[in-house]
Amino acid sequence: MSTSSDATQIAARSSSGAAGPPPDINRVPYLPGLDGMRAIAVIAVMIYHANPDWLKGGFLGVEVFFVISGYLITLLLISEKARMSTVNITSFWVRRARRLLPALFTLLYVLTVWTALFERDALGKLRGDVIAAFFYVSNWYQIWTGAGYTAANDFAPLRHLWSLAVEEQFYLLWPIVMVLLLRGGVEKITGVSRWLFLAAVGVTLVTAVLYHPGPVGTPEITPEAYWDIFGRQISKADFLYLSTPTRASGLLLGAAFAMIWRPVAVMRGNLRDKGRLLDVGAILGAIVLALLMWNVGFIGPDGTDPFLFRGGFFVTDLATLAVIAAVTHQRAYTSRALSVPILLWIGTRSYGLYLYHWPIYQLIRNIAGVHMKFHEFTIAMILTVIVTELSYRYIETPIRKGTLRESWHRIRRSPNAGPRNALYAGGIIVLSLGLFAGYSLATAPLLQNEVDQSLAAAEESTCDVVNDPDCSGADENATTDSVTTDAAPSTAAEAGVDPAIGTTTIETTTTTAVPVPLDQLALGDSVMKGAAAQLEALGFVVDAQESRAFVNGLDTILTLQQQDRLGDVVVVHLGTNGPIGSSDMTRMMEALVDVPQVLLITVDVPRDYTAGNNQLIFETAALYPNVGVLDWQGLVPSCPGDCLYDDGFHLRPDGQDYYAALIDGSLDLS
Repeated sequence: MSTSSDATQIAARSSSGAAGPPPDINRVPYLPGLDGMRAIAVIAVMIYHANPDWLKGGFLGVEVFFVISGYLITLLLISEKARMSTVNITSFWVRRARRLLPALFTLLYVLTVWTALFERDALGKLRGDVIAAFFYVSNWYQIWTGAGYTAANDFAPLRHLWSLAVEEQFYLLWPIVMVLLLRGGVEKITGVSRWLFLAAVGVTLVTAVLYHPGPVGTPEITPEAYWDIFGRQISKADFLYLSTPTRASGLLLGAAFAMIWRPVAVMRGNLRDKGRLLDVGAILGAIVLALLMWNVGFIGPDGTDPFLFRGGFFVTDLATLAVIAAVTHQRAYTSRALSVPILLWIGTRSYGLYLYHWPIYQLIRNIAGVHMKFHEFTIAMILTVIVTELSYRYIETPIRKGTLRESWHRIRRSPNAGPRNALYAGGIIVLSLGLFAGYSLATAPLLQNEVDQSLAAAEESTCDVVNDPDCSGADENATTDSVTTDAAPSTAAEAGVDPAIGTTTIETTTTTAVPVPLDQLALGDSVMKGAAAQLEALGFVVDAQESRAFVNGLDTILTLQQQDRLGDVVVVHLGTNGPIGSSDMTRMMEALVDVPQVLLITVDVPRDYTAGNNQLIFETAALYPNVGVLDWQGLVPSCPGDCLYDDGFHLRPDGQDYYAALIDGSLDLS
């Protein structure tokens, strides 16, 4: 995330001797405690991105950044107005660009070169991400393409840039708004804060209204979780999480607080002796933030967390403001507690840590959605710290301070040809690699990831046994009925019948579809879908759908029971996409009690509900004599060949053959 500590120090130095009524009251001093807050926030985000099981709500660190950004940027704009009687919007944008763009462009360059050399199949999808990142619209691009944090299986090294896009859009628009708000002078800005507070409340209420409770699968599985916009299925969860308007509450509340809580002014008023009270508020705020980060998730098997979108972000914002109030007060201990050297180091480099950590994670785990192991996280953190420090020292700081160009000129004018030749050689290499990577990116075909390709190929071997008449097992029977009627002379003649007889016999043929039992049914989710062709070759009708939860499979079984279409063999592989309820399992088994052979397959997915699902499967099978268990989780390690994709549970061709062979060996299909 971006940081404004350098801009804050510049503003503080430049305004220290400024005249104005009252003198220096709007000055923005260096606030080291805010760097400490940034440090804790970015640590929480990095832990969450590595493995959400470690810190379920670590993503709320981004919301903390939003509040800090809204607060500091507004403070700086108020200070500039008080000092200069105007706000130089162009100068503000230039400072932001010098702070943010060098590291971002470095990342885009290095990542594009790396992908062009080592991940060429991912170049087509990376192209859109690079363009969106360049123009700071990554959040809207991800909403439109469905490539938010809920999407898995892609090599997605730029997915985290959505939050930087939200902030940059704020940096672009907010100075213009502030110019209008400050037309009446700095003294009147305090009254505007209440309207910003009400705007933040409005954002929270709108988000709560738009929120969709319940599971979020594919548009086919959960169409109610999507909006149809210009023919595209837009995830409601992605929109509410990623869009600038729905994530504006933190920025607005931070800005509102800056209008009523200016550090120098506070120390000249009645609150100057309230440091201990503010410390208590900060402790309570920190406790609330810790509880939220520990307990509130973004999305899980049951859908998005309802509290998060029904006030959770707003509560996070208020808790953050409680901490900000203390760290910006000179006599509060909170600022000193958050100003220890290690937190200051992390906080001043929080932008680089955020920018570089996610791509490094992706290089280690290859695809999004895979939970990192602790040793992988440790390696990633070491690499992230090294890259961040190099970027901070040799790219970000020299460009921000304007010393990089001087260094280049000094090398070029040096009488020693060695450094100059090295500079020229390095420039040629960088330019050549850039041209190669740029051309590769522009011309790369848009390819789906391996998992998506595999599942798409399996479509021909799967079907919806309830709704698809082409694979429902229906038997088309033709029946012929004879109807004898009295025929009037004219109609009899037209029919070629002797009018003297006066009667005619008309034969009608009716074709009806009669549902018949499905002798061998395989019902599952995307894991089973990968092996659909192999199961079809064994004689199964395969109904396997991506993102299918156990309750969706239960509905199918209950429908087939009502239609009397359950045959001799039913194989069920569900539980990959969420926990299985014991009552749902009981209902399914009661519906399958008359099926001679039922095979339940355990799940093997790195989720916290896997152990519980598998235990329930074994316990259930022990209660029903017609039910057997195929312990897929226990047998996966014995699979010969390269059996699983990088996500650790979808089936490669070797795994598909092995999976089908295990099912064949577990049943009597003769």
